Amino acid sequence: MEGRECDCREGRRAGILAELKSLKQQKIEIEKRINVIETQLHDGGHFAEEEGVRDPHHSASCNSASASLTPQDIYRYSRHLLLPSFGVQGQLNLLKSSILVVGAGGLGSPALLYLAACGVGCIGIVDHDVVELNNLHRQIIHNEAYIGQSKVKSAAEACHGINSTIRIVEYPEALGSQNALDIVSKYDVVIDATDNVSTRYLISDCCVVLGKPLVSGAALGLEGQLTVYHHKGGPCYRCLFPSPPPQAACQNCSDSGVLGVVPGVIGCLQALEAIKIASSVGEPLSGRMLLFDALPARIHIVKIRGRSLNCVACGENATFTRDSFQSFDYEKFTQAPFSDKTRPKLSLLPESARISSKEYNECVERGEPHVLVDVRPEHHFMIASLPKSLNLPLSTLQSRLGEIEEALKREESDLSPGSHASLYVVCRRGNDSQRAVDYLHGVGFPLAQDIIGGLESWARDVYPNFPMY
Repeated sequence: MEGRECDCREGRRAGILAELKSLKQQKIEIEKRINVIETQLHDGGHFAEEEGVRDPHHSASCNSASASLTPQDIYRYSRHLLLPSFGVQGQLNLLKSSILVVGAGGLGSPALLYLAACGVGCIGIVDHDVVELNNLHRQIIHNEAYIGQSKVKSAAEACHGINSTIRIVEYPEALGSQNALDIVSKYDVVIDATDNVSTRYLISDCCVVLGKPLVSGAALGLEGQLTVYHHKGGPCYRCLFPSPPPQAACQNCSDSGVLGVVPGVIGCLQALEAIKIASSVGEPLSGRMLLFDALPARIHIVKIRGRSLNCVACGENATFTRDSFQSFDYEKFTQAPFSDKTRPKLSLLPESARISSKEYNECVERGEPHVLVDVRPEHHFMIASLPKSLNLPLSTLQSRLGEIEEALKREESDLSPGSHASLYVVCRRGNDSQRAVDYLHGVGFPLAQDIIGGLESWARDVYPNFPMY
């Protein structure tokens, strides 16, 4: 009886949540329609058709703004027009410009919002991912109603809600060597708001081949950086980095974390640089790099090396063409995948040295004597951990082997002679635990086993309510 009542409560709760999600979506659509109608009501005729604003297959040129400002434009952008260094011509240049933003995440979110608000005539948005709850602390263009839905759709709706008079083109797909030339060729300026080295090389090479300026930003932890590549004789990404960095040096937010406002700062500055280029105002960061350190609140601008005459992409004797671009294997070149969600899993150990999270759970339920070593960094361990686990970060494991020996002795104290407690090792995703077990096998712990997939597999296969990060 109690089980049936519990099922009924869960069913009612699921129904309420579904209805709530549906109502939130309807609210978004209604607010979007209100914005369009209000703009059309007060506009003297210079507005985009609602259906034409976000047609991802529209092949016409993005540069379709008229040669003069309407009364609605003048009122909307009046604070721009009052700037002597920007004025009417700067705004007209913006309205006639087109900017492509690759990535609708932490960097792309503020960039897109400001590009839309400032009146860039056509904005393209490229992203293959969906909105997740752990995006929302930094990806401010999205909201809870769009969790599980396309980031491109969410971002386009937000931009359209701010400014329905501009054109927004959606590309809910990953940018790759086969589609990049076609997409990028339609735009005047490109913003790289991605977070992996393979895509950075791809976007830079594509911009070089097509002769497009590239505004590149990065943010990780509490730091960020920004520069403009391939603009007015400046260097491209390959000029600075002819060879990709070691894979171990390539970190991302999902591994190392990021304070939400840091990519917000860099994304805003990316929008600023793109607006300066599109409106022909000011001095863009070509040949210079802005470095931002959040904790001491410091911003430095440093000079970077100029265009390399030997660069394979933009040098004097460069042979990088459209054909060579489309056939280039960027993942092989960088030894890194385009997405951290598709990166290959480490495979160091034989099957006999590994157990699944379900098998470990059965060991716990049987009361099997064992020691569980968690090799994540201490600040990760403080977020969430399995009961009775011993935190020995991988970087300190060599100097703390004695703690493992003591823990095993305590577990074996009540066992019969000749019996041994098991030793298991866990980490976040199942990679560092393999490295730890591989090391332990060589220093006197031959029976150590790692838990396949780490805590992520525990949350997925054993305990869905286990907090993941």
